[in-house]
Amino acid sequence: MNKQDRKVLACVDQSRFADTVADYAAWAARRMDAPLELLHVIDRHPEQGSGEDHSGAIGVNAQEHLLSTLSDKDAALARSQREQGRIFLNRLRERALAAGAPAADMRQRHGALDETLAEQETDVRLFVFGRRGASAETTQRDLGRNVESVVRAVHKPILTVTEGFTEPRRVMLAFDGSAVTRKGVDMIAGSPLFKGLPIHVLMSGKEAADGPKQVEWARNTLATAGFDVVADIIPGDPEAIIAREVRKRDVDMLLMGAYAHSPLRSLLFGSKTTDLLRSATIPTLLLR
Repeated sequence: MNKQDRKVLACVDQSRFADTVADYAAWAARRMDAPLELLHVIDRHPEQGSGEDHSGAIGVNAQEHLLSTLSDKDAALARSQREQGRIFLNRLRERALAAGAPAADMRQRHGALDETLAEQETDVRLFVFGRRGASAETTQRDLGRNVESVVRAVHKPILTVTEGFTEPRRVMLAFDGSAVTRKGVDMIAGSPLFKGLPIHVLMSGKEAADGPKQVEWARNTLATAGFDVVADIIPGDPEAIIAREVRKRDVDMLLMGAYAHSPLRSLLFGSKTTDLLRSATIPTLLLR
């Protein structure tokens, strides 16, 4: 994340989580001195019907009339969605600018969220979106239904946020020595996003022979870049240890790899949803 012309892209839907997404996106844009774009993707296949019954006998010329009526209703609905979205985005844009974002733009698109973001990512330094969204208002799902599909679709860092903004003061990197978490160390060292914040590097899981060497490399790389670093190896179940240490150390943001083969993958997508994500206590920056 070192190109000044690349933006922070905040994906928002019309849920109560949108303000928090805008707040974290504004924080990141301010820290990186990057432009911010607020993107509202309107699903081209809304999961709701009009409630009207159009079945049954259709008389002469009635089918054409019905199609015309439905087409008019669809157009009216689309116009209404666009106008509601514009008002919603403008409020978030003003909020982000007030929070210190250097510049903020807004855009609406029709389509699937994962496909839309994949199309955008060439110009993006960081994606920001809510770990839960509008669907969580009624389903009580722990993770929004879009999280995994988006993580699989894009290859830039993704900040998934929880409800309520807290300016990060202490950050933890769940480090496993893999290529993606080593890349994460380099990203932290080279980006202004976390400058001046203490970084906790934590390796957990099965003990590895080269673990101490890997952790020392991470510590030295970050210390050389001017960071205050705490680095530890705590063998054992990564899910339980990371959740415990996040609470114990009062960490505000967790960084972790999001590749399928990472042993930390189960933090997000395992069958055992962890206490960390179930309680949705802190934002998580997923490294790609």
